[in-house]
Amino acid sequence: QVQLVESGGGLVQAGGSLRLSCAGSGRTFSTYAMGWFRQAPGKESEFVASISRSGGNTFYADSVKGRFTISRDNAKNTVYLQMNSLKPEDTAVYHCARGWVPTTRTRDYDYWGQGTQVTVSS
Repeated sequence: QVQLVESGGGLVQAGGSLRLSCAGSGRTFSTYAMGWFRQAPGKESEFVASISRSGGNTFYADSVKGRFTISRDNAKNTVYLQMNSLKPEDTAVYHCARGWVPTTRTRDYDYWGQGTQVTVSS
């Protein structure tokens, strides 16, 4: 059974940084694209970033472009989200997800982690 476990969330002041990690189980981690999504209270899930199987292609939501960086280490079955210059509007539960291609659509991802809370204070 595939498991994705996020970590690294927390409380940070505006302008600060956090690095999220998502550890996956199984030997086939490198054969899947990975994505990060976030959901704020009362809002729908929002695409944040995605990365191709090899890590050679990355995609970002306009709202995080230039501030967030997605990367992966297939030897460690882990994908990362480095978040810099955080803003209060980045506050949300962040989920990683596994998919066949690194799209922006939630329906293209079949396994999801439980999420990690990120709170940015002003």
